[in-house]
Parts: sequence; structure tokens; C-alpha cells
Amino acid sequence: MPWLPPFLKKLALAFSAGALGGLANSLLLWALGIGGVTAALGVAIAPELTPAWLYPRLVWGGLWGGLLLAPLLSEAPWKRGLLLGLAPASVQLFIVFPYKAEKGVAGLALGEMTPAVVLFVNLAWGVVAAIAYRAFLNK
Repeated sequence: MPWLPPFLKKLALAFSAGALGGLANSLLLWALGIGGVTAALGVAIAPELTPAWLYPRLVWGGLWGGLLLAPLLSEAPWKRGLLLGLAPASVQLFIVFPYKAEKGVAGLALGEMTPAVVLFVNLAWGVVAAIAYRAFLNK
């Protein structure tokens, strides 16, 4: 993308990396559900892998990818990813679950281990997105 100004190029790469992280997050959550892991943990989250479920997660993953543009203390992508993954996890647990989904603070109506599952898959988003962003920048 040599024709793009540097900031727009970084923004496009951050969105793409975030969307890739969203795909990883979604596939991980789906696999945990279909594999019975969430049920074994007592968490009522087992999504079906459909376009209607996946598409918004890719878009939101891309939007969250904007966080990759923030200067952070660590240059190690996996450390940055772990830190960045806390943001969407916090929104899911303290805004989406209680107010939009009406599943209580931290989604506890879905099971006591819900916060752990949400944190795990969002940390995976952050790590995949940060590693992808670094790889995209180095191409």
C-alpha cells in the first residue's frame, strides 16, 4: 500500500490484524463450545459458527485493532496483546453482559466461570492481533 499515507496504512493494518484476532477469538470460543469445554466449566456459551454470529465479531475485532496504534511500554507483541486483550474483555464483562444481554455483571448468569472464559478468548484476540500487526508492519 505505497499510495497510502503512513498513518492510514498503519490504521488499515491494525484493522486487518484486529479482524484476524477476531477470527481467532471466534474460532477458539466456538471450539470450546463444540468441544464441551464451556459446558464442563458450567458456562452457557456454545455459539454456532454461522455468518450472522461471525461477521460482527470480525468487524468488532477490527475496530478493537485500533488499540494496536497506541504506544505501549512493551515492544514484545505477545505482551502487548495480553495487555490489549483486557480492553474488549472488560467491555464484554461490564457493559455488554449486564446491560445489553441482561446476563448480570461479568455474565455470571451464564455461569461462574464466564469471566475466565471471556478473559481467555479475549487475551487470545490480543495476542493474535498484536503478532499479526507486527508481521504486517514488517512486510
